[in-house]
Order: sequence, then C-alpha cells, then structure tokens
Amino acid sequence: MNYTYILRCSDGTLYCGWTNNLEKRIKAHNEGKGAKYTRSRLPVTLVYYEEFETSRDAQSREVKIKRLTRKQKLELINKNKNEPN
Repeated sequence: MNYTYILRCSDGTLYCGWTNNLEKRIKAHNEGKGAKYTRSRLPVTLVYYEEFETSRDAQSREVKIKRLTRKQKLELINKNKNEPN
C-alpha cells in the first residue's frame, strides 16, 4: 500500500509527503531522518493520510494537496476527523 500524508509540525506548520510504509516514515521524521523541512520542527504528528494502490497515485495526490491553501488543508484534515470509521 502507498500513502499520502500530512504532518503537523511542532511550530504548527503542515508538511505533506508520500510513502509506502507510513509507520516507518513517521518514525524517520521524528528521528530527524525525514525531510529537511521537518528536521527543525520536531516532533511531528500525523494528522491525515490516504491510501493508494500505486506509488504514482500517492505521488499525484501529494502534488494536489501541496497546491491547496493552508485553509483548504485544514478543512481536509478536519473533514476526515468528523467522518465515521
């Protein structure tokens, strides 16, 4: 499985990325081995993710999310929290 995810950094900013191992990737971010952007903003918290069959789909979704405004990203995160599991 492949994932597109959003992290909330310690300074309140949001970071979007993709991976094929979500748990391992979040751990890497919090160990300072993730993206350069998150290294100085630790710890990070996973606030949103989507699952995809292919890495291409996950990467495509990452690009679309990165084009959203901060307000739109927060709406996406909040909408997801309100949906039943």
